[in-house]
Amino acid sequence: MDQYNFQFKKQYGQNFIKEDNIVTKIVSIADIPAQSLIIEIGPGSGMLTKKLAETGNTVLCYEIDNRLEEILSRELGSYSNVHIIFDDFLNRNLMEDLKDFSYEHLFVVANLPYYITTPIIMRIIESQIFVDKIVVMVQKEVGDRFSAQPNSRDYSSLTVYLNYYFTIKKEFIVSRNSFVPKPNVDSIVISLTKKEQLLSVLDLSFFFQFVRDAFHFKRKNLRNNLKNYNLSLLEAGLKTIHKDLTSRAEQLSIEEFVQLSNYYCQNKK
Repeated sequence: MDQYNFQFKKQYGQNFIKEDNIVTKIVSIADIPAQSLIIEIGPGSGMLTKKLAETGNTVLCYEIDNRLEEILSRELGSYSNVHIIFDDFLNRNLMEDLKDFSYEHLFVVANLPYYITTPIIMRIIESQIFVDKIVVMVQKEVGDRFSAQPNSRDYSSLTVYLNYYFTIKKEFIVSRNSFVPKPNVDSIVISLTKKEQLLSVLDLSFFFQFVRDAFHFKRKNLRNNLKNYNLSLLEAGLKTIHKDLTSRAEQLSIEEFVQLSNYYCQNKK
């Protein structure tokens, strides 16, 4: 970006990847088949965008910074399969944006701004655009939280939420030295692959609210976090998974949360 004398804006979380081998590896991990539409959030200098375009698939980019319009036009002008929307991804109607494209598979591949990683992932899921696979570079501690296991410090309601929909895998660490400007932390590339068979949940909205409530205060047990629920009913349900009200949310697997949620829904009056 030196030749453009571009001034990076901290408010947009702009840390552009500068190593070609890393973007090549990201695209390889994505393993994108023909007849796919690829969404990229925050193309930045267009380095990853070029590699995605070279798969022969259509690439739809969202870029919040209008100052990059001229730069991306120069860098990507020769790729007729790249389309860029200069707007905040979080403000878009994704179903509306995608209706003009014909595709068989949908992928999200991006180097996400650290400060809005979780809202972006949540927006993708909640928009019900049915993504086959998400491959994103995120702050390392965020990747740890997404892929955490029960009984670990990083395990949270977000972990349960994401793992309900996706199989999550840590792919590789990316040093902070691989970016310009250099961030204060290292990054990690993670993949989220759509699960073909979802766990059977009786009431999905109740399930996710129940999980959020269970994790409300990280160090408190279920009795304290779920005191607004029917504790007698919860205690009976917990016995079926060999837990009790003194257990903490981080001790329950996603399967156990599903079983407990379903038990509560089936037996509440």
